[in-house]
Formats: sequence, C-alpha cells, structure tokens
Amino acid sequence: QLVESGGGLVQAGGSLRLTCTASSRTLGLGAVGWYRQAPGERRALVGSINSRGGTNYVDSVKGRFAISRDNAKSQVYLQMNNLRPEDTAVYYCNAGGTWISTDYTQGDYWGQGTQVTVSS
Repeated sequence: QLVESGGGLVQAGGSLRLTCTASSRTLGLGAVGWYRQAPGERRALVGSINSRGGTNYVDSVKGRFAISRDNAKSQVYLQMNNLRPEDTAVYYCNAGGTWISTDYTQGDYWGQGTQVTVSS
C-alpha cells in the first residue's frame, strides 16, 4: 500500500528526491514518517510530516532534508540535499502513525524501501 521510489547512487554533496506513493485510503490526510536503516543498524526516524504540512526532523538532517506532501496525488516527498556518505541506507516511508506535539509515532503501514547510496 506504500511504494517508495527515487533512490539511487549519488556523490557526496549531491541531491535526491524520494517519493512515497500510497492509496488514498492508506495515506489519507494523516501523518507520515520517513525512516532509514543502514547495514547493521536499527531502523530510525529521519523526519515526519503531519496532515497540515508541519514537519519535524532529526538533528543530523536538519537544514539538508525537507519533507513535503501532495494530498491530491497521495504522495509524500523527501528532498535530500548535500548528501553525505553517512546518509547511505535503505529509506522507508511509514503511514498510519500519530503526530503529537511534533513527535511522530510509527503506524502499521510500511513501504518496501528504496536504497540510497552516497559515495565519498
């Protein structure tokens, strides 16, 4: 019900835009989170967006990543700029979660993930 796209190989300092596409029933007008999982590490929240477009990010990506959404297309985007090798991971979108005071709690819907590799 969620499909990520837009991953790939990019050099450090480059940019990528990931897209999370969902059925309107899944995405609705609810909050969405972007997560990433590097090899040997746990899946971790990168940032999230609420139904009104409010966003929140972890410190390591603030100023470099931006999340936006187009409810008419049932899509959420993760624009990643000034990428670093440490951003290399599989990126997942998550839906069905809750947004309370800028904190996103994951929901039950996950995509299959898209690989982002940043070379130095």
